[in-house]
Amino acid sequence: MMKQAFRLVLLLVLGFVALQIYFAGRIALMRVLAPASTTFQRSEIWRLATQKHEVLWSQDWVDEPAQSRQLKRAVIASEDSTFVDHGGVDWEALDKAWKRNEKTEALAEKRQQQSRKPGAPPPKVHVFGGSTITQQLAKNLFLSGERNLLRKGQELVITLMLEAFLSKQRILEIYLNNVEWGEGVFGSQAAAQHYFRVDAKALSANQAAHLAVMLPAPKLYEKRPSSPFLLGRTGTVEARMGEVQIP
Repeated sequence: MMKQAFRLVLLLVLGFVALQIYFAGRIALMRVLAPASTTFQRSEIWRLATQKHEVLWSQDWVDEPAQSRQLKRAVIASEDSTFVDHGGVDWEALDKAWKRNEKTEALAEKRQQQSRKPGAPPPKVHVFGGSTITQQLAKNLFLSGERNLLRKGQELVITLMLEAFLSKQRILEIYLNNVEWGEGVFGSQAAAQHYFRVDAKALSANQAAHLAVMLPAPKLYEKRPSSPFLLGRTGTVEARMGEVQIP
């Protein structure tokens, strides 16, 4: 019995190590080869094919020199202001996000109790992520959308691998070419063409800020391009862009 348990543990450990070696090898290749697709993109293809029975897809890889410097500044300003300085994880931002989520959940529970509606479904709570650009890339490249400690742990390991094997410039290049900007719209070139009918390199500061603010919920803002929050946040990000350092 003990031998069987030991073998099982050993197999699990070997499987985990093999998986990490696989991830490390894939990431090392990304120094010279662009990823053909990401796990998130493949899951979206499957969703569109099964739910809508069609796949409308737009994505064009743009090498780093042809990417918009305005968009780089806007995305860093909006998504990860310490991108050039941290080692993959912004622990201070994570701590702030955790505290904000606790306050939001407590407030939602209090409001639900005050409503006195027994059996009502729990209120929807906006979750503040605190994830860096590198963490978002790690998740999109290899992982599912599940939220559990095991997946978050694997995300952390992949994040550290990305930072170890790739330069900040390369991480941002891959991120901007693969991040979702709407249903079936992936990457900065496709987004620039879809929303503004220009190439990514020709985006204005305001257009770049607009795209950056869409990133947390691109499918939502694609349907609500004149959302007061979107327009207000766009102005805030545009004002911050001049202070942003890009790799």
